[in-house]
Amino acid sequence: MRINPSLITEHFVRSSGPGGQNVNKVATAVELRFDLAKSGLPEVVKGRAAKLAGHKLSVDGVIVIHAHEHRTQLKNREAARERLEDLLDRASRAPRPRRATKPSAVAKEKRLKSKHARSAVKRRRTTPASED
Repeated sequence: MRINPSLITEHFVRSSGPGGQNVNKVATAVELRFDLAKSGLPEVVKGRAAKLAGHKLSVDGVIVIHAHEHRTQLKNREAARERLEDLLDRASRAPRPRRATKPSAVAKEKRLKSKHARSAVKRRRTTPASED
């Protein structure tokens, strides 16, 4: 899915973690922001995208993606855009409807046998009733 570049804002920040001087001097990590509300996507797709984004979705309805796994701005920028495209691609596909199924007779029988066996184990643990 192609995304309108005007809806994306990028902010470069210093990456965290080990890396020596490079990590302390160069702002290679990217924080990509995509305004879902202004995107012009169908409401159904927006809803699925919001659900898929999870904690990446801000209160304002903006998807925020952090990318800092590469050493260069360009690669982190590509990685962030790729993740956004992947998220929107998954949101654009409708989920397959769930087909209700029933457990087989063998599965039911096996379940009941294991319940009876467990019940018998617990019954044997009790102290026998005193016979006066």
